[in-house]
Amino acid sequence: MRIVIDARESGTSTGRHIDKLLEYLHGLKPHEEIIILAKSSRIEFFKKIAPDFEVLSSDYKEFSFAEQLGFARQLYGLRPDLVHFMKANQPVLYFGRSVTTVHDLTTTRFRNPAKPFLIFKIKQLIYRLVTVWVAHKSKHIFTISEFVKNDLAHFARISPSKITVTYLAADKITEPPVPISKLQTANFLLYVGRPQPHKNLRRLIDAFVTLQAERPELWLVLAGKKDVLYERYEQYVKKQDIKNVLFTGFISEGQLLWLYQHCAAYVFPSLSEGFGLPGLEAMQAGAPVLSSSATCLPEIYGAAAHYFDPTDTKDMADKIVEVLDDPKLRAELIAAGKAQATKYSWQRMAEQTLAVYQQALSK
Repeated sequence: MRIVIDARESGTSTGRHIDKLLEYLHGLKPHEEIIILAKSSRIEFFKKIAPDFEVLSSDYKEFSFAEQLGFARQLYGLRPDLVHFMKANQPVLYFGRSVTTVHDLTTTRFRNPAKPFLIFKIKQLIYRLVTVWVAHKSKHIFTISEFVKNDLAHFARISPSKITVTYLAADKITEPPVPISKLQTANFLLYVGRPQPHKNLRRLIDAFVTLQAERPELWLVLAGKKDVLYERYEQYVKKQDIKNVLFTGFISEGQLLWLYQHCAAYVFPSLSEGFGLPGLEAMQAGAPVLSSSATCLPEIYGAAAHYFDPTDTKDMADKIVEVLDDPKLRAELIAAGKAQATKYSWQRMAEQTLAVYQQALSK
């Protein structure tokens, strides 16, 4: 049996899931023939982590006509018994047997202000229709939390029995910690990730302003590769004359580990997530985590996070103060967070995925 896995997202934030799936799937030594389709820049990476799998170039851009036509032609040419699409976007003209991973429904509900309004709304409508179509067409669906499973079942009107949850896991950072000189003596809150609207960074910044009134020495660190949206937040901070906010831009793994290890708290204010991997990574590295109570986050973090209402900046600020001012609570969160992170396993995720492949192939 030949299984083709769409790994074109490898190297992105979503791509961590793909990379770990293929690494651990390779370790299971499946009897099936596995073919990886990846961007040319990632071929050598996959040859290194999965040398027994065939890796082919597939440079078709996501959400493009080339994906709809050229990628479909490539798939038909490979004559697979099963294709695993790692996102809902896929060729609508491909009718072969497939399974699909749906990470969340955030794109169907939140607008990207960096994109032209009308064009984005049209694309969003198409994405909603494709998600429903894919949910019905696929032999089986993977989601990365029970919340997304139930959300998708309701949104697409499919049976939850068609969906398997395969949780992600946090990796230990193996690079030695590398200090960020500007923060070596600072007391700081930390956020790591992208600046999309659903990440709710505007409210986090506003809550930080409230905290600064009595804690002028406190810093807020927003770590992530700079883009148009991060630049807008920088402009907002500058216009409001908000002090002690650091936008790091891209940071190394060593710098990230140092930030996790030395922050007063990691704050995750998101309005919508499929799993919330950064918070779990922060827990594993020993940071006390404050989290939004929205969507899947209480499911993933359990009792290991201190929760707040992400739509209420006062509640956010109050909960941050509770962690900053209570050494016992902070210590409890650190210990619980490390324990919570160990509950998730890439190995188990790969085993569950292979089992679904074999089930789909037998139908």
